[in-house]
Amino acid sequence: MNTSDSIVIIPTYNEIENIEKIIRAVFGLEKKFDILIIDDGSPDGTAAKVKELMSQEFNGRLHLLERSGKLGLGTAYIKGFKWALERDYEYIFEMDADFSHDPKDLPRLYAACHDEGYDVAIGSRYVSGVNVVNWPIGRVLMSYFASKYVRFITGFKVNDTTAGFKCYKRRVLETIELDKIRFKGYAFQIEMKYTAYKIGFKIKEVPVIFVNRREGVSKMSGCIFGEAFFGVMRLRWDGWTRKYPKIKE
Repeated sequence: MNTSDSIVIIPTYNEIENIEKIIRAVFGLEKKFDILIIDDGSPDGTAAKVKELMSQEFNGRLHLLERSGKLGLGTAYIKGFKWALERDYEYIFEMDADFSHDPKDLPRLYAACHDEGYDVAIGSRYVSGVNVVNWPIGRVLMSYFASKYVRFITGFKVNDTTAGFKCYKRRVLETIELDKIRFKGYAFQIEMKYTAYKIGFKIKEVPVIFVNRREGVSKMSGCIFGEAFFGVMRLRWDGWTRKYPKIKE
């Protein structure tokens, strides 16, 4: 039995510095959220710390799926989505473990879907200027212009197409054919948003401030951006040729 209508999915790899703090921050919110951690075999003991918290004060609210190694962000989220859909959660969130996404913004994303009737809420860095703190300027420019590039190629009218802080209504993930999502890295975030848009779901960008991780090591790499660059062209081709599923009322 779910203790909340909402589940926050947090993929982890070597997040021992952050994991307990992020869990306590989410559980400390007035709005009640459950959490699903998906750990890709972290050698630093991340999963062990989650199990310890599960067995103590957060039994029933904190959940863990362990995988054998680094299998990609996209496959982690797909696994988490399927897990959540099996358990009747109505609102399913994506969030990083490193506090680059502020847990205090979760209720704002929830309100956009629950109260305002949107199907997808995106924690957007670029809907009201450039709201990024402590990022190297090169990375800010790369991320900002990546979103501009996606908009230019696809005609997709979202400012922060690569954002990884999101809320989905259940029916979005039930409608998207999750096994047909092809990208595993950075482009996964673009593909999920673009697919929801092409199906016809209502998307809202909620302005957030993105703060560079305080502890631990970034998992970003050049090959992830390469996948996104060429993947966007494939998405544009899909937009012309693919038959997208219909929204189920």
